[in-house]
Amino acid sequence: MKWPSLNLQILLASIIGVALGFYFQALGAEHALVQGSLYSAGLVGTLFIDLLKMILVPLVFCSISVGVANLRQHQQMHKVWVSTMLYFVTTTTLAITLGLLAANYFEPGTGMHVAMFQDAMHGFEAKQLPLPEYFAQFLHGLFVNPFAALAKGDVLALVMFALILGVALVVGGERFNHLRTLLQEALDVTMLIVGWVMYLAPLGIMALLIKLVAAQDIAILHTLAKFSAVVVGITLLHGVVVLPLLLYLVTGKSPLWFFRGSREALLTAFATSSSAATLPVTMRSTLQMQVKPEIAGFVVPLGATINMDGTALYEAIAAIFIANLMGVELSLVQQMIVFFTAMIAAMGAPGIPSAGMVTMVMVLQSVGLPAEAIAILLPIDRLLDTVRTSVNVQGDIVGSLIVQKLTMDEPH
Repeated sequence: MKWPSLNLQILLASIIGVALGFYFQALGAEHALVQGSLYSAGLVGTLFIDLLKMILVPLVFCSISVGVANLRQHQQMHKVWVSTMLYFVTTTTLAITLGLLAANYFEPGTGMHVAMFQDAMHGFEAKQLPLPEYFAQFLHGLFVNPFAALAKGDVLALVMFALILGVALVVGGERFNHLRTLLQEALDVTMLIVGWVMYLAPLGIMALLIKLVAAQDIAILHTLAKFSAVVVGITLLHGVVVLPLLLYLVTGKSPLWFFRGSREALLTAFATSSSAATLPVTMRSTLQMQVKPEIAGFVVPLGATINMDGTALYEAIAAIFIANLMGVELSLVQQMIVFFTAMIAAMGAPGIPSAGMVTMVMVLQSVGLPAEAIAILLPIDRLLDTVRTSVNVQGDIVGSLIVQKLTMDEPH
């Protein structure tokens, strides 16, 4: 008997995971079957994420340093760097603009009683971090002892060191051929291990979705239904219309071709809510879509660190939502402040579950809204995080395809 493709296995596992999650929710948390199943799902899901995180650090380090070295050999580094940053800024700008327009049109939070959230806000202590301090901390985190960054899994610092090492390998020329070859072989081995981890992907994704759906509080979802609907709807609009349209206009590739090729990565991102944990799968999908290794090795890890369309869009809508809840009308100038702060915050947000909550405080403070109000969003954040992470990852794959088209002289 021939097994279905990994893509199809992951899709079927996702459907089964969501269905079982709803079934267990209907049975109730006290049911013996539910307790045993959720415990098992927790073990399998955690194992899958841990395996992805295990391979993340060597993958980021090797792929960026090798990617930069190979790009410089082809005299393409400057074009790739400029195209990549231009793409990141363009898509993040489009995402935040969409978010602000939708929030102003639908006005989520207007007329909702804040009193029902007072307990949550009272019991929540937000970490105060003004924009100048955040920016200083962000810059400080870029340059760290590489061994400490490797040990802690500090992806942003690792990206910076790998970029510098890649440039040094080129400047050094022939002298460093052995090190370049060693890093290339290390990258090949890492991608081989990623292939092995992917055998567990259908089970891991199913387990994560069972836990996610079974743990949702339906009453809270009803209360925050309008806000959730606006966030999910506009995030999907960005992911299903804006990014595929951009891809089609630049490369001529159809949305159907794109979603077929990126399905593994998008479903993994949905289940894990972590663009960093998904990075090994994103890299694998991007390479399978015929993106050159040096382009994928540069754009994808960098994108997983600073390109967060879904997060930026969410933070813009959430700021307007909380302002509406508080009965505060944000002026055009204040909304522009939200725009720029959300862009900076999204770029600095770590690629981990609910990272947007950390930087959301800064966005609220920039226009004088109470930081404690993010406690209102916490019960639904994990669910909304699934959609925005998928769009974050989608943006990285689209970016690598667009950058390849813009910078490579010959078609692949």
